[in-house]
Amino acid sequence: MLKKWLHKMLPAKSGRQTVRKQIIPFREHRISAEMLSFAAEKVVSRLHEAGFQAYVVGGAVRDLLLGVEPKDFDVATDATPEQVRKIFRRSRIIGRRFQIVHVMVGPETIEVTTFRGGDKAVQNAQGRIMKDNTYGSIEEDAMRRDFTCNALYYDPIRQEILDFHHGVQDVAAGRLVMIGEPAARYQEDPVRILRAVRLSGKLGFDVEERTAAPIAEYAGRLKHEPVARLFDEILKLLFSGHARKCLQQINTLGLPDDIHPLLTALKSAAKSENRIISLALKNTDERLRADKSVSVGFVLAAVLWPQLNRYWQQYREAGYKPAAAINEAVNTLKDTIEQGWGVPQRFSATMREIWQLQPQFEHTRGARPHRLLAQARFRAAYDFLVLRGQTGDADQQLIQWWTDFQHADESVRTEMTAASRPEKNAASGDKPKRRRRRRKKSPSGENAAA
Repeated sequence: MLKKWLHKMLPAKSGRQTVRKQIIPFREHRISAEMLSFAAEKVVSRLHEAGFQAYVVGGAVRDLLLGVEPKDFDVATDATPEQVRKIFRRSRIIGRRFQIVHVMVGPETIEVTTFRGGDKAVQNAQGRIMKDNTYGSIEEDAMRRDFTCNALYYDPIRQEILDFHHGVQDVAAGRLVMIGEPAARYQEDPVRILRAVRLSGKLGFDVEERTAAPIAEYAGRLKHEPVARLFDEILKLLFSGHARKCLQQINTLGLPDDIHPLLTALKSAAKSENRIISLALKNTDERLRADKSVSVGFVLAAVLWPQLNRYWQQYREAGYKPAAAINEAVNTLKDTIEQGWGVPQRFSATMREIWQLQPQFEHTRGARPHRLLAQARFRAAYDFLVLRGQTGDADQQLIQWWTDFQHADESVRTEMTAASRPEKNAASGDKPKRRRRRRKKSPSGENAAA
């Protein structure tokens, strides 16, 4: 009785360091096994049949509590990666820092992780975890997770949620709370700062005061992370379906400008000159929420356009023609984008093609429009031209001409390219060249007679 009375009277520890398991029954959470994907339910069942513990864990449980259909399902178990690999024929072990198993069931891939141990991780001089292949109990695993809303374990057989850090309460309250001491957790893995930005923006959660307080101080450590890992996390932010809200959180939480050029560009989106970024993010959010496809290269081309455009204008002012000027601008950014920013070549190639086709839209006479229409990236480049037009960066008459041209039949296209206006180009400022007439060569015999 005394212990119960003390528990009621004394406030909970602010750091939430004590792990106290709560079992949330079905009548309180209302998540049924039918809400899981077939693959997730099968993986959990097979692990149980083999004598192991297994739970659906993390974001999927959080999303089901919020009434959102999860995009993927992760499973946590006490089986080691090698044991999981033996149970599932279609599986493979991946990861260096912490090994996980990808289990393929039909077209779906389930990520299976072994419960992580408590304090055996290898850290560098700055406190960042470098190697973490240590295994432990479910209680230790719950302590190692980042936010309380991600430390929820759902058992589809008993239809119970195991909650170790009041995560269900925090989800209900719309609150993002770091497990443990926030400063130490950001020091262990600075990328958690970007996850705080993404989750709070995507879910509309308020970042708890203690969780938010160290972010501005520790955000600088992100500059020392591998650029490829940073790029992957920024990509998740851009394609979260709530990129504009995430952008607001970047500024609200006080992330500095010099972490990564993509983040710098995103932070500048509020400026009128960079309106193309906010428009691109708005369109991307709408398409993702409508379950439509999006192009990573297109979005990155828009995010980095203000910087590329500045180079383009500089080269044009230096006397380069529009096409040559944009090629020089692309070359100026190319090495930096692929090496310094961690952008994979498959995305940077799409960006370059979209950019380099922009000056080609200025040509509306002769065979050039027909050749441009046949380009593989025409549609993406045209959509980018329309996006530029929405910011006043491209001529609306020119955009309308290309809209009509691509939807016309071949005879109309021929008429359009023959009748196109030869006046000064409004967007590039260049006058059309006058073609010189070729002189007919006199036969050699006439020249001799003359």
